[in-house]
Amino acid sequence: MKIYLGADYRGFEKKEALEKYLSDSGYSVEDVGAFEYHEGDDFNDPAVAVAKEVREDRGSFGILICGSAHGVTIQANRFKGIRAAHCESVESAKMAREHDDANVICLSAHFTDFEKMRELVDVFINTNFENIERRVRRINRLDEREDYD
Repeated sequence: MKIYLGADYRGFEKKEALEKYLSDSGYSVEDVGAFEYHEGDDFNDPAVAVAKEVREDRGSFGILICGSAHGVTIQANRFKGIRAAHCESVESAKMAREHDDANVICLSAHFTDFEKMRELVDVFINTNFENIERRVRRINRLDEREDYD
């Protein structure tokens, strides 16, 4: 399993530490940016990069970190096939995978300490989707398109 990792400047240090933790744990990790701390950079770039990689690499996971986790979650979810979930508790990380087959976990650099991030990521990547009809139906509806005026 491949894990794509991205963060803006607010999540940069935690991303670096999480990359080391995951690599040391035996996971194949690809850092898609930011590659250096640059105060004021935008969350959009790493969110787009992770979303594109996860979309193309079926079965992979993404991890995104920004200040609140809201921006990266919104940006990543603009891509068809991406189900990004902002997780703050073990229960939310588990349900994101079991119920929604989330493939990107979004974490808050401001409100989640590193130990909690490790715990959330471990639960997220080690929890399987409960492949039952109503959940599959709901997930399939997420990529329906409608034009809005």
